[in-house]
Amino acid sequence: MMIDEALAPATLPPGTRIYAIGDVHGCADRLARLHALIATDAAARPVARAIRLQLGDYVDRGEDSRAVLAALAAPPPAGIEAVNLIGNHEEMLLAALNPAATPDVRALWLDNGGWQALRSWGIDPRDRAAWAQFPQADLDWLRGLPDRFVCGGYFFAHAGIRPGLPLAAQQRADLLWIRETFLHHRGPLPAVVVHGHTPCPAPEVTRWRIGIDTGAVFGGDLTCAVLEADRIGFLVA
Repeated sequence: MMIDEALAPATLPPGTRIYAIGDVHGCADRLARLHALIATDAAARPVARAIRLQLGDYVDRGEDSRAVLAALAAPPPAGIEAVNLIGNHEEMLLAALNPAATPDVRALWLDNGGWQALRSWGIDPRDRAAWAQFPQADLDWLRGLPDRFVCGGYFFAHAGIRPGLPLAAQQRADLLWIRETFLHHRGPLPAVVVHGHTPCPAPEVTRWRIGIDTGAVFGGDLTCAVLEADRIGFLVA
């Protein structure tokens, strides 16, 4: 059931609906429930173009990062287009699993949930040599993820954008990592930014941004913003 449907701060082209999902962090069961809600909603309310868009941070902290990646890499239901963006936790994973990674890079990932991620693949985090068992197909899938998506008046990125720069000039580091400079900005932006990365108790909808990381791995909801025309609603699991 759709909740809190209201006027949105931007619009999408006619016939387009976007289901934007916040940070998953290994919560595979939650993700499966939310995907089922999306499929049910899309079937009940057909639209010319339905996009299921994930905002990144699929791995780490939660117990089943491997199952989350398997769900996202699988074909979506008929009639739904899947877009999966990269988050900073995917970037940390890729950096740490690079054979040339330094101890500091590996430690940063482990300290931020990499321990749980490795265990979900059946790899002992304490055995550095065992890290080479991480499936190459999963690494290749993660390396292929884009860092942004644009549609109508919306710009989708994991963390946000750098205020003062046009969208075409946005740098990957900011799209994946930015916080205070973006979150505390009160002036206009070149588009309404839909993002995750910074947990909040409930979705944050302002004139220029929509934050939908509601801390699923910390006991909050896994939130999906449903955007269509000039309206916004939410599905949660």
